[in-house]
Amino acid sequence: MFYANITGWGKCLPPARLTNHDISQVVDTSDDWITTRTGIRERRISHVSTDMLASTAAMNALDCAGLDAKDIDLVLLATCSPSTLVANTASQVQQTIGAKNAAACDVNAACSGFLYALQNATAQIRTGMIKRAVVIGAERMTWYVNWQRRDSAVLFGDGAGAVVLEASDEPSGLLATKTGCDSEDRDILHIRNFGTNVDKYNAPVGPSDILFEGREVFKRAVNGMTGACDDVLAQAQLKLEDINVLIPHQANLRIIQAIQSKLKLPDDAVMVNIENYGNTSAATIPIALCEALEQGLIKPKANIMSAAFGAGLTWAASYIKWGSRVTPIIQPSHQLTPSDKSGLELITNASKHCI
Repeated sequence: MFYANITGWGKCLPPARLTNHDISQVVDTSDDWITTRTGIRERRISHVSTDMLASTAAMNALDCAGLDAKDIDLVLLATCSPSTLVANTASQVQQTIGAKNAAACDVNAACSGFLYALQNATAQIRTGMIKRAVVIGAERMTWYVNWQRRDSAVLFGDGAGAVVLEASDEPSGLLATKTGCDSEDRDILHIRNFGTNVDKYNAPVGPSDILFEGREVFKRAVNGMTGACDDVLAQAQLKLEDINVLIPHQANLRIIQAIQSKLKLPDDAVMVNIENYGNTSAATIPIALCEALEQGLIKPKANIMSAAFGAGLTWAASYIKWGSRVTPIIQPSHQLTPSDKSGLELITNASKHCI
């Protein structure tokens, strides 16, 4: 039985920033209102499509692993904001990075998507079906945002993160996982006016819009993620004190703190970057993983717990045993083309068309 060691990691963050002060010029809100309720201070606004975000993160992860894209057997892209539905966005990423020998597939489990995809790719490696995979979480969530709706406009940002998995004899990588879905309550978090359930033949289709019931989402997010973490600890035969690092989905600082409290972890063992990027859905965990490595939070052989909760209502938790290497083989250098507009300029025209 092989293990799926994480040998590369990379991220892509659009250069255009949108601060809370910027948003207050478009929406009736303030920096204090946003920060105290969410922990978010700014987010990134992409001037390019989701596949470009994903491709840039994937190329950085490949450099980090010291691999050529032709060596990859699978490109798995977690996203709920694809560039195209048909053909799938992963196929565009495969083409862009030059992974011509790889299968390519999208995974949509919303904010839980990266952990779902990581489980899928790990299973294929562990059974010997493939040897190497690139797993990406990439989102352009601001494409959906109604900039006149304060409760959702302040939450989301764009970005991508990726990891490279390689078959290994070393017991490392994803070693225990639990995924699930509470579909009975799926309507408390959804995007309207998007999909074939919209009756476009008899009525005009309005702009997309992210709708959610904040209190219910908060309660289910905390319960879903902590319950999944308990299941994973039991699977892996670990105790709370065995966990070195928590890398949670970055949706709301209060949710992160609630999970941290339940897992009894100190502040210096929890990766938090929500203040800089907001909620980037499936991209939050791989971006946070990259930054945890950059900041020295992850040490060789570290025990990492990760958890997420998303629309569906999907949830997931994963135990990752880190390998020996915590620095890139080749320093990642791939970046997006510069944006000729600020974050505020990018959203201004969009806000005029929202209802």
